Amino acid sequence: MSINLSDYESGKKFDGDYSDALAAVQERLAHIQVAHIVHKKRAVVLFEGWDAAGKGGIIQRLTAQWDPRNFDVWPISAPTEEELAHHFLWRFWKKLPGNANIAVFDRSWYGRVLVERVEGFATEAQWRRGYDEINEFEAQQADSGTTIVKLFIHTTQKEQDERLKARLDHPWKRWKTGADDYRNRDKRDAYLDAMAEMFRRTDTRWGPWSAIDGNNKKAARIAALTAIADRLQANVDMTPPPLDSAVEKLARKALK
Repeated sequence: MSINLSDYESGKKFDGDYSDALAAVQERLAHIQVAHIVHKKRAVVLFEGWDAAGKGGIIQRLTAQWDPRNFDVWPISAPTEEELAHHFLWRFWKKLPGNANIAVFDRSWYGRVLVERVEGFATEAQWRRGYDEINEFEAQQADSGTTIVKLFIHTTQKEQDERLKARLDHPWKRWKTGADDYRNRDKRDAYLDAMAEMFRRTDTRWGPWSAIDGNNKKAARIAALTAIADRLQANVDMTPPPLDSAVEKLARKALK
């Protein structure tokens, strides 16, 4: 699929009662997590997008009703010296979920064909080879039973700038912005070119991309959580587990 990010810039407000819609999709996601637990399914949910696009807020609401024993959130930053000494996917292999678990990646292996490409941290040969390596890596996970959900959260330059300014002015949010935000901002055109090729080369049957208009935070959260729920639910048996007769007998006796 060809994704044109300019199609995701309207910033349209959420049409409906946000609180009710959020509660409903979070309850749905809670049931989906239970289905993954009882049926021993695993899934990866990864987020890419611009700085200050709202990835963190979406992840907070995604996991709000989940049992913490059966999911992990992995914030991905620059690789360590040890990680640089291995193939670029090595550090992600160690974070993949086991049965009955969901792994959420706040940024991901797509750094190879985005920031590492644009900033020159990978050679041209390395990032060009990265498309096939990523597709094969994701195909391995899908073939072994892992559901892969990939979201890109998009904002316009104007909206991003407003959010970065707000971070500077808020004493408890200043820690969320740094020099990289502004260096990356100056290379927006190069990043847009890299993103367009990323979508073209890595939007696969087993790992399709979903782009989310992030210019209105509330609408973006509902759209993102719904897209995640749809993809996860399509790949897990949503039949509730039967009540164990022996447990029921004990419970009825204890609770009468």
